[in-house]
Amino acid sequence: MKPQLLKVSTGPAQSFSVRQDLVPYINNHWHYHPEVELIHFNKGKGTQFVGDSIKRFQTGDVVLIGAQLPHFWRFDDNYFAHDSTCQADVRVAHFNENFWGDQFLNLPENKTIKAVLEKAKRGIKVNGSCKKTISVLLEKMLQAEGSERIVILIQALTELANSNQITILSSIGFRHDFEEAEKDRINDIYNYTLSNFKRKINLEEIAAVAKVSPNSFCRYFKSRTRKTFTQFLIEIKVGHACKLLIENKLSIKQLCYESGFNNFASFHKYFKIITGKSPLMYQKDFLNNKKEL
Repeated sequence: MKPQLLKVSTGPAQSFSVRQDLVPYINNHWHYHPEVELIHFNKGKGTQFVGDSIKRFQTGDVVLIGAQLPHFWRFDDNYFAHDSTCQADVRVAHFNENFWGDQFLNLPENKTIKAVLEKAKRGIKVNGSCKKTISVLLEKMLQAEGSERIVILIQALTELANSNQITILSSIGFRHDFEEAEKDRINDIYNYTLSNFKRKINLEEIAAVAKVSPNSFCRYFKSRTRKTFTQFLIEIKVGHACKLLIENKLSIKQLCYESGFNNFASFHKYFKIITGKSPLMYQKDFLNNKKEL
């Protein structure tokens, strides 16, 4: 599909937008915008799509999205249940790269900020102590007025620019070259897969969702996402397994089948390929990091 162009509004006394969202359906479609986006998930978790990257997002995550980079935050289904007690709390800033003037980023003092905004065109996940620092600065930005808002934004970008605690999300080869006629096709594929990945999805079924022939679907999907549908499906399953490991309520064998894998050997193999860790090591590292926070 062509991701939707999102109009980001600012107030008459503001040169960039900072807001707090308390609803889980914000940014719940594949979209892009000319503004850079700095987002902190103070509360909430789900699946994030940034370019051709698919990851879980968790409470505490901070992400920087560059201009025109398609992205999609899909909160977990339990946030939308009628009797849900799950709460969302997202703080997000949107700003144009040149809102402070055409020459600002070309100043020699701002070389590192310009470089991190260039990296952000592939999406940046912020880790470690830098994540906490940025989240505090976003909170201050929400309360600030006047020129103080700009000063705090520069502080946040400077922290990011000087940090080695970042992860680039999308591949270097990802291209935003979608055709208008595609409409919401990719969005429909994403949503259908996320709702049905625990069972087998056959080619005819997903091709019908995309409104293309089975023969055309595989070529179409790879041309738009730079991965096969099988690879995409495995990444969704592994992402769900990561969620279950973090929740620590099921045994490894139970969560293997709960994530849509048919046998433990394939689960272990693909989990390690995608995360670089075994399921037990992933869980152990997460729990250890949680204790350190």
